[in-house]
Amino acid sequence: MLTQLLPKRFQLAKTFALTILFFAFIVRFSLYFLTLNTIDFSFVNLFKILTIGAFYDLGVLSYVFLLYTIYLLLTPKKLHGSKFDRIVTKFTYGLLLFVFIFSFLAEIPFWQEYQRRYNFIAVDYLLYTYEVVENIHQSFPIPLLVGVIILILVISIKYAKKVNAYKYTFESNEPFSKKLIPAFFSILAFSFFHFKVKNTNAEIFNNINENELAKSGMFSFFAAYKSNELNYKEFYDTIPQKEVYTILRKNVKAQNDSLINNEGIKRITVNNTGKEKKPNIIFIGLESLNARFMTTFGNKHTWTPTLDSLVEKSIFFNNLYATGTRTIRGIEAISLSIPPTPGRSIVKRENNENLFTIGEVFKQKGYSRSFIYGGDGHFDNMTNYFSNNGFDIVDRRKLHRLKKNLPTKRTRIEDEETTFENAWAICDGDLFNKVLKVADEQHKKQQPFFNFIMTSSNHKPYTYPENIIDIPSGKDIKGSMKYLDESLRRFLEEAKTKPWFENTVFVIMSDHCAFSAGRTEINVENHHIPAFIFNLKENKPSIINKLSSQIDIFPTLFGYLNWSYTSNLYGRDINKMKPEDERAFIGNHRKVGLLKPGKLLLLETQRGHVFYDWNQSKNEIIPTETDPIILKETISYYQAAYEMFKNEKLKLN
Repeated sequence: MLTQLLPKRFQLAKTFALTILFFAFIVRFSLYFLTLNTIDFSFVNLFKILTIGAFYDLGVLSYVFLLYTIYLLLTPKKLHGSKFDRIVTKFTYGLLLFVFIFSFLAEIPFWQEYQRRYNFIAVDYLLYTYEVVENIHQSFPIPLLVGVIILILVISIKYAKKVNAYKYTFESNEPFSKKLIPAFFSILAFSFFHFKVKNTNAEIFNNINENELAKSGMFSFFAAYKSNELNYKEFYDTIPQKEVYTILRKNVKAQNDSLINNEGIKRITVNNTGKEKKPNIIFIGLESLNARFMTTFGNKHTWTPTLDSLVEKSIFFNNLYATGTRTIRGIEAISLSIPPTPGRSIVKRENNENLFTIGEVFKQKGYSRSFIYGGDGHFDNMTNYFSNNGFDIVDRRKLHRLKKNLPTKRTRIEDEETTFENAWAICDGDLFNKVLKVADEQHKKQQPFFNFIMTSSNHKPYTYPENIIDIPSGKDIKGSMKYLDESLRRFLEEAKTKPWFENTVFVIMSDHCAFSAGRTEINVENHHIPAFIFNLKENKPSIINKLSSQIDIFPTLFGYLNWSYTSNLYGRDINKMKPEDERAFIGNHRKVGLLKPGKLLLLETQRGHVFYDWNQSKNEIIPTETDPIILKETISYYQAAYEMFKNEKLKLN
């Protein structure tokens, strides 16, 4: 029976499958031990993880087998073992082994950084090979890595020879009819996994890490590729459109707002008392900086002395949450003042030009607008997004990339302005020095300016100039965090010597948190970020305790400046929120949620949702009976955000 299912011509395929299943088992077991501190050990769960994981590994192999089966079917008997057959088979076998081995090894550092199998982040990174390859080069000993891959590859090929897999495959003289049975089962297996099995079927555990361990890295990768943009109406709970906007307008409209029309949320803010103020605005996006890294929030280490000192000198928001887990989610939330739509960020989607961003409000008030980034803004589509939404660009364009025709001015950060650079960007110290130069030039034009700055140093490989702080470059995130904080201190000290400082407000906020994974699908604490408004004249330093979101920071600033403006922003002036208005938006690639004081509602694919009691002090969420009012409120935010982007209602006029 076995010889009918796998005749000699298929022996190399069988050997390949056994080899890959063995390596997959080793990787899964290794990741399990790396995760022991975040799971409750159980022999039963471990057995389930290994069994489900093997099932998904077979799913990956079904795709490879389908292609190989087609080759075997099309190759006539007289070519079995021919020079052509040997070259094609040996080359393909070696290449596939190399790809799988590299993928397995790469899963370990990916897991250490994200606590996930390959997901949409891995998919996005494939588009930016230069940055990714350079990051690998700077983070790992490449000769050793290549040596390990070659060693494993050689051992695998020797094993195939030892079990006579090549010999049986090339010396087979079996007729076409004998290939039909394994071909039939290969097609059947492929069809089953491709059309019936979903990556989410592995999620049977309460612990997110156990769910991820049960998956296959490659299967997860292609699942993420297919779901990079999710149709909200197809995958999530919905309510009638009329009800969506009725609820939404109620929740985004403040007491001093009046609606212009009944479609969407376009409105005009009125009744702001006092004279409008127009200081320069410099926004500084802090890469991957959690609130819990600060001593202000109980950290016993002094990693962020500058930020901690700003607490008493600024308007400080101590209960504010990031919408997502990536920089482009932060940019989306801050610039568009919108909840995170499922799938990839709007920053990377098609048709994302001429949107109503916070930049449009600044334009209404006569400001110039610039996006300043220490890396190549081609990464994550940042240059295209900001330029096509009215921002001038200052970045470190890679010379090997073709110049693009952009609607706004693009200025390159030149070599002579750079003292240190890694795979992602120049160091934050160099970036801030460039910001000072740009601000000096902007000041000469006697036009208020808005600069959107995005830092980069607090990111793997965690490298920065030596002799700036007391931790060696490249060690870990503690060092890169201290370097970012020290660079910020030096920048603010130098800015104080500038003629434009007295009339400049600094908005400082994280884009997202580092290490955002946890025991549950959404780790609420790892969305908690610090935010400051510094140097705002006529406003005393204060601490704002209201539960709020990244999307609220600029509408709040506009309130402090007494601005009246037309917009369709979701964000609200935090100072005008009543206790019942407090909320934040958090999500990952597939799950999006509404955080209310003591409550969390998550919308899930397959039109599902889960409602939790949220203990903020313990960072615990416990499932409970759904509150139908909060459910409808949550749906209204996300359904409307999806519809407004898709139907171009976020566009200017």
